[in-house]
Amino acid sequence: MRKKEKDRHKEGKKKLKNRHLPEISMPFAEEADNQKAAMFFDDLGRRIILPAAEKHAMMQDFANALKFYAASGLPADEALARLDPKNLGGFYSRPSNTWYPLDNAARIYPFSMRHDYMSVFRLSAYLKEDVVPEILQMALTFTIKRFPSFATTVKKGFFWHYLDATKRRYIVEPETGIPCQPIRIGRSGSQTFRVLFYRNRISVEYFHILTDGTGGMCFLKTLIAEYFRLLGVESACTDGVLPVNGLVSPNEVANEFLSIRSEGAASGFVDKSAVQFCGKLSRIRPCRVIHFKMDASALKAVAAGKGVTVTAYILSLMFVAARRATDRIDGEFSIQVPVNMRKFYPSGTLRNFSMYCGIRLPLAEISEPDALIPEIMRQLKEKASRQAMDEMVRATNRITNAIRFIPLFLKAPVARLVYGFLGDRIFSSTFSNLGVVSMPPEIAERIDSMDLVLGTAITNRAGCSMVTYGNTATLSVSKNTADPSFEEALYGLLCRDGLTPAVEGSELIAD
Repeated sequence: MRKKEKDRHKEGKKKLKNRHLPEISMPFAEEADNQKAAMFFDDLGRRIILPAAEKHAMMQDFANALKFYAASGLPADEALARLDPKNLGGFYSRPSNTWYPLDNAARIYPFSMRHDYMSVFRLSAYLKEDVVPEILQMALTFTIKRFPSFATTVKKGFFWHYLDATKRRYIVEPETGIPCQPIRIGRSGSQTFRVLFYRNRISVEYFHILTDGTGGMCFLKTLIAEYFRLLGVESACTDGVLPVNGLVSPNEVANEFLSIRSEGAASGFVDKSAVQFCGKLSRIRPCRVIHFKMDASALKAVAAGKGVTVTAYILSLMFVAARRATDRIDGEFSIQVPVNMRKFYPSGTLRNFSMYCGIRLPLAEISEPDALIPEIMRQLKEKASRQAMDEMVRATNRITNAIRFIPLFLKAPVARLVYGFLGDRIFSSTFSNLGVVSMPPEIAERIDSMDLVLGTAITNRAGCSMVTYGNTATLSVSKNTADPSFEEALYGLLCRDGLTPAVEGSELIAD
């Protein structure tokens, strides 16, 4: 009788387990190891309060990673330790109850959304080995809790959009399409970023409402460090990598624009229209992405030989290349240059804390790059100064304050008009230089290079961005037209200065 009762008790426990863990087979060959795995999944199940389908999918993610470890010959104890459910913290065992007002720079982005356009940018790292999808998925599952303002969805309030915390299974996806496509955020709980992989490349694409390049790079670095930890490569939390199990600091989610003194001059928010490159606008955006990979030491030496920064040097080439990309002979080119406000106001915020300046030159004065350098340097010194950026922040803050009590359905049409006819048309192109990126030494040599790809604007035909990793400087061009004039001229100018770049990227997608 006692044996029957024990059997019934075991059967009841088995049914209970199967009720929240259907169809997940144990990954190990040894029964003792599978018993440990069963206890592991029982603990895991208690830590996840997602809807049944999502909960099962997340638990299957753990099972897939364990199967990878088992196939790789990793001992069961080590495999279970790497995937310890404690790494989830309480993130999935508590309901969502947090929301974030948009930072002042982000408030315009929801108004710019259309079915074919959204302000998205991409950061990518190229590993020296192909990505293991099962491990990357687990890295994201453990990393996302450290970035609560990223674990959000966009919602409409009465006066403004806002970010609402959402607990869901954040997924990695194989890359199959064009970079920087609009992210579907219309559904409740939709995530506002995507993690993609292709061969040896890990990419994260962000809706700009979430963060800027600095915050986005911090997330990518932390994700990569966690990925390598799960592959057995431990690294220190240095070089901008955050501890995934560490506590979130309030300043990481702060709207730092509010900390800038409100008294003083306010200007620089709008400007006159700039000349656009020629070439028919593509319906597919971007229709091509091109990477110019150069020796970073040689690039720095060329710029130093001209007595300028790398940013000023590349801008001089862009202006001359732009002149080759238009039939206009009058008017002005203006190149937007993002400015990281953290260099003026040290901050750990992972949200937007960047402004921009516009470097403007008359077409009639554009001939050779070297002749443009003094004026470019003068404008950068003046327009990207702390004083100029403070004035732009004040102008932005005053505009948002002036319309803060206007209902969203009334302010949206006006904001879209401002974005379309001032925000985009006042620039001919963009150049965003994230500078030199480093990683902890334990994993630095496992990464070949990095790049930044900007989503295309509404009327600009091309945008440029740069990241330097190791001794590779990657200049990326996002195209919004099939006309190749700009990038061909840019390549020729680089070669003329002895910087013959390796050219990579996508083929042209005809529309």
